[in-house]
Amino acid sequence: MKKGCFALMILLLGCGSCSPDSLIDNLDLTQSTETQTDGNDTTTVAPKFDESVLAADSISGTTFDRTIQIVFADGGAQVTGDINNTVTVEGNHVTVNNTTDEKVIYELKGTAQDGSVKLYSSKKQALVLDGLDLTSTRGAAINNQGKKKCFVVVKGTNTLKDAASYTSAPADEDEKAAFFSEGQLIFSGDGTLTVTAQGKSGITSDDYVHFMESQVVNVTSGAGHGIRGKDAVIISDGTVSVSVSANMKKGIASDSLVCINGGSTVINVSGSAAYDSDDAEYKGSAGIKADCLFEINAGSLTVTNTGSGGKGISGDMTGSFNGGYVKVVTKGSNYGQSSSNRYGSGSSNSVSAKGIKFDGNLFFNGGTVIVNCAAHEGIESKGNITVTDGVVYSYSAADDAMNSAGTFTIQGGYVCGYAVRNDGLDANGNFYIKGGTVYAIGSTQPEVAIDANTEGGYKLYVMGGTLIAIGGLESGASLSQNCYQASSWTGNTLYSLKVGNDVIAFRTPSSGGSPLVVSGASAPVLMTGVNATDGTAIMEGMIITDASVSGGSQVSLSSYTGGSGGGFGPGGGGPGGPGGRPW
Repeated sequence: MKKGCFALMILLLGCGSCSPDSLIDNLDLTQSTETQTDGNDTTTVAPKFDESVLAADSISGTTFDRTIQIVFADGGAQVTGDINNTVTVEGNHVTVNNTTDEKVIYELKGTAQDGSVKLYSSKKQALVLDGLDLTSTRGAAINNQGKKKCFVVVKGTNTLKDAASYTSAPADEDEKAAFFSEGQLIFSGDGTLTVTAQGKSGITSDDYVHFMESQVVNVTSGAGHGIRGKDAVIISDGTVSVSVSANMKKGIASDSLVCINGGSTVINVSGSAAYDSDDAEYKGSAGIKADCLFEINAGSLTVTNTGSGGKGISGDMTGSFNGGYVKVVTKGSNYGQSSSNRYGSGSSNSVSAKGIKFDGNLFFNGGTVIVNCAAHEGIESKGNITVTDGVVYSYSAADDAMNSAGTFTIQGGYVCGYAVRNDGLDANGNFYIKGGTVYAIGSTQPEVAIDANTEGGYKLYVMGGTLIAIGGLESGASLSQNCYQASSWTGNTLYSLKVGNDVIAFRTPSSGGSPLVVSGASAPVLMTGVNATDGTAIMEGMIITDASVSGGSQVSLSSYTGGSGGGFGPGGGGPGGPGGRPW
């Protein structure tokens, strides 16, 4: 359990008694969930970060006493407005030591290829970056040692670059990034900030980082993480672009919380897994790593990881997808795999490359999530997976498309698990399908489209919803809603499924398992070779909703009681090949 969990636990439950300064003092997310029992199984309810605690992050709520302007130039930095003599200058290296009771705005402008800003203050402060181009040869370009809020207003075009190697800092001080702060970093404005990290990380706070307005922030790091907030990284608005090439490092990282509530975030990671001597283990890179809670409610997020053993989004505890658009692509191979271990796991030096992976529970409550994974599971939870709404599509070229170590429950939304070499949807506990539209594609025997851990005494329950399963269902399934099978199916073909008055179109893969199983609230009608117009393509075009469907021929269906029908689908269902999805 990570340090600092109790305060965030209270905030996740919506308690307003905690101040923003104690955003994450002692987080214990295991106590922030509740359970509901419906007589058939127990469903874990997702925790929720209470964003109202961030109300004080608006700079308009703070009254400042003074503005000091610092302009960097060839002849050295020029300072105006410093009547209390708090600023010292050595060439273009500026140190601010504000021991007064004043809250100060520091306007930073100009250009220096050998300069830096270091700030000490016990009060809130603001940095206005307005046409600043600052490169440090000593360490961080901006180093804020103050522990209170630091508002960062971005105007015009600004660039920061740290040194390739850092000179020694005082023993009691940290200096972890090109733009480093002990206190909270609150970004606003409508300008652009580009940060290049050569020696350490890009932007780091030992508290939290919050992006609030229409600012554009671009971070490139060849040494450390892109953006790291020890307590949290929160994106409410604006554009955030991160590119990280260092081994083991993350695009966005937090010991506790990563929360996306708006804006556009694009993350590219290429670093390989490597041995971490500090923790004495091998670690991989990741687009986002949130140790306690990852949550997205709105906005767009695109993550691409090409590194060996790299992951898209990962966390030690809980992931909650409630809205917005998420696309994750992992192209790297597993790190440390052997010829006898194609999944790259089970040995001390192996790190698996996965799309979305959490050690705790995963929740999909809205929005759209698209995952393409080359080497391992597309989406994996070491706890439970619960889908109540939204669109969830996961493709894996090598392993299960979606895998839950515990219970897997689908109550609503659209879910598609497409696996070329393994199970489409897999639960190591019970699997409950209660509602929604489920499209699962599995490989040939012994794999199936939808799997539950029958060997462990668990079961697949089909209780409701609309179901399409290429590769059949786990043997011994409890089918309280009638299921039907087609004796054969054709690859790369548009089918339609009518249940009552509802019609959806779906495209088959080039190869896969057998049989094709369908189910709905009433006896379904399956058509092959149809035309679909005026609809909405979702799940990488695998399903078309609200379409006008015409043509085709009806497929004969027979009763299905569970278990794979044996044999194979078109193309022999072989691994990889033309069945693979384009990136």
